[in-house]
Amino acid sequence: MMMRELNIDVFFDFICPWCLIGKRQLQTAIVQLQQSDPEVEVIVHWHGMQLLPEIPIEGVDFKQFYQKRLGSVDAVKQRQTQVRQAAKTVGIELHFEKIKWMPNTAQAHHVFQSVVKLGTAQQTEHLLEQLFAAYFEAGENLGDSTVLKRILKQCGYSVNEQGRGWSEVNPSFQSTYTGANGVPYFIFDGYLTLAGAHSVDVLYQAMLEALVVQG
Repeated sequence: MMMRELNIDVFFDFICPWCLIGKRQLQTAIVQLQQSDPEVEVIVHWHGMQLLPEIPIEGVDFKQFYQKRLGSVDAVKQRQTQVRQAAKTVGIELHFEKIKWMPNTAQAHHVFQSVVKLGTAQQTEHLLEQLFAAYFEAGENLGDSTVLKRILKQCGYSVNEQGRGWSEVNPSFQSTYTGANGVPYFIFDGYLTLAGAHSVDVLYQAMLEALVVQG
């Protein structure tokens, strides 16, 4: 049986709940594809993109940030309820009430990119899930290097491997850019694109379409 490769590039940020929702939807769609087309190997490439690079390195108060951004306490509540409901459909409990701090995610992206090269695809998935969970479920500060080190250790990475990354107050993270599309942003086989968190079915169809074009 000839194996075929399908490459998917995913652009994301750790503070974006839609990226976590989109990641779960994509995983389900990949499982679906593996059942219908077992000869296809899907390779996912994760690209960090800072949604809010202007946030100071030490972060800002989460509540204040969103009230200022959305205009009122009610608007924030409304938005959070909407996101919570979407997350529930993919088995995620978001705990916005635990989040005290809106971090600058440069350090988290820098660390993630440094270690991704060292592990397997499964380890990458696990690390991503743990980083998202630390923020959205436990309300931890992803701008804090002690939090990042602990998560790396839990995921089986040796923290010394990226030694230098920790000493830089402003990590040398180059944010990718998806035009005005924001994140999550998906590119299937280098040409077919989807912006935003889509349903499993839409993602599955996009994969099928990319495979048809491959021939």
